[in-house]
Amino acid sequence: MPFVPKTPYLTTDGIVEIYDNNETFLGIVLIKRKNPPIGWALPGGFVDVGERVEEACVREMKEELSLDVEIKSLLGVYSDPARDERFHTVSVAYVCKAHGIPKAADDAKEAVVVKLEDLDTKRLVFDHGEIVKDYMKRL
Repeated sequence: MPFVPKTPYLTTDGIVEIYDNNETFLGIVLIKRKNPPIGWALPGGFVDVGERVEEACVREMKEELSLDVEIKSLLGVYSDPARDERFHTVSVAYVCKAHGIPKAADDAKEAVVVKLEDLDTKRLVFDHGEIVKDYMKRL
């Protein structure tokens, strides 16, 4: 029997910047999760075996927001073993660009566009508040 190492689960999160047809920045998308932990979060999810992390990010944004996104940049890798109360996950976070109105689907109960000045990072589940703060430092 081959050795199978026990490793953290690999996930991806997206800071999805929404732009109108004139390329005016409107805000970023938050979702209200259907599944525990319940609360507001960045859209994202698990990377499938055989899938590149970038592909997983684009797929997860489409599944949860019903939007096609373009990855603009890598924001960072978040690996605190306590970042997810369910089990150890490592997330690769990307900054993405999209046009249109997000429509919640899949694991998302709601999807809203939030202006950065109206964003309360303390309300976000997991370590998504930290991810958003890192994003805002780069603006």
